[in-house]
Amino acid sequence: MKIVLLSVGKTSNDYAKTEFGSYVKRLSHYIDFESIEIPNIKNSKNLSKIELKRKEGGAIIRFMLPNDYIILLDENGVNLNSIDFSKKMQKYMLNSYKRIVFVIGGAFGFSNEIYDLSNEKLSLSKMTFSHQMVRLFFIEQLYRSFTIINNEKYHHK
Repeated sequence: MKIVLLSVGKTSNDYAKTEFGSYVKRLSHYIDFESIEIPNIKNSKNLSKIELKRKEGGAIIRFMLPNDYIILLDENGVNLNSIDFSKKMQKYMLNSYKRIVFVIGGAFGFSNEIYDLSNEKLSLSKMTFSHQMVRLFFIEQLYRSFTIINNEKYHHK
């Protein structure tokens, strides 16, 4: 199984980049992981929110494969604690998905087309965070889930 984090926009914050890279390295002990950053849409200030989401959706779709299991990181998604997220990850592994793609959309969310393609929606919090921080929070939780699955000491109950 491979896990892909697909996100719109680039991370410019040096701290976030460094920490993200640290978790990518840690994850490599457990799973095949890939992070793909989709560049921001050019001239986005001249587009309506709907047009921007549609263009971002088209860019997202170009990185998806036909049998991907797609999970949107969305403020209206299901809220899970770390233990429940690790159980979900374990379930995904047992289902033998080839690729699970977690998607972080642009500032205004996802187009209807992306919502229609998705299998699930997951929320990291009821709060709003910058996309750079969402990437970092997500990868930390992904790493945490694998340490829980493997009964390692990273997570404290």
